[in-house]
Amino acid sequence: MNKRISLALIALCGIILFTSFGKADMRKRVLITTRLGNIKILLYDETPQHRDNFLKLVQNKTYDSTIFHRVIPQFMIQGGDPDSKRAKAGQPLGNGNVGYTLPAEIHPNLFHKRGALAAARLGDDVNPNKESSGCQFYLVMGRTFTDSLLDETIRQRIDQPVKQKIFNTIINRPENAALKASFVRAQQIRNRDSIMYYSAIIEPLVQTEFEKTPHRVITPEQREVYKTVGGTPHLDGGYTVFGEVVEGLEIIDQIGALPRNKMDRPDEDVWMMMKAVKK
Repeated sequence: MNKRISLALIALCGIILFTSFGKADMRKRVLITTRLGNIKILLYDETPQHRDNFLKLVQNKTYDSTIFHRVIPQFMIQGGDPDSKRAKAGQPLGNGNVGYTLPAEIHPNLFHKRGALAAARLGDDVNPNKESSGCQFYLVMGRTFTDSLLDETIRQRIDQPVKQKIFNTIINRPENAALKASFVRAQQIRNRDSIMYYSAIIEPLVQTEFEKTPHRVITPEQREVYKTVGGTPHLDGGYTVFGEVVEGLEIIDQIGALPRNKMDRPDEDVWMMMKAVKK
């Protein structure tokens, strides 16, 4: 009897889910309507918590009448701040929230190509687990890269922060107290030769640990996308990408090109309305 009851409950849940959301496509696509045109988004199944949360906010009309409050050409456009619904002209925005965050769902195969949808979040200094804002998001404009520029971006913006953390861990180990004291002293007196000397001692240790530490590696396929389609590779591994634009990339460019103030808020607001769509 217990088994039959369990199976009946499973079947009932399946019916409820189907009738609530309709076809699978209904759960994966969202249409953003703006005065400049429409943007259609596909949400990824690989990030179910972000997908379902985004759809919940769309269905609750949380995003309706909010604006794209931060736009930076060749980078991204950001929206989803509930405070922007009633914001006065020039009012600083970006701190609004829905009272909760989402755990990071960062996957190496989901990256910041042009048109990617990703979750905004607070910085690592106060958010080491990279938890996402419960509502704020951004759409990537980005730019294209040459191999050399991409390699330099990876080195400076992706690999270097990981190596810096490893360096800090090594230099603060009790057995390295004397080395740390010498290194700090060299920095204090700005002795370049001494700084380079002690760095050369630590660097091999850092590199060894770096090779053992999981870190972002851009695949050949992703490299080709960044070279031909474009994106923002330095954000990879730091923010949850949970969807992509399938129609309306040109609208993102138009929004990103609008005149803006020193806080990157467009001088003329771009309001949005959202709804889930079948295809």
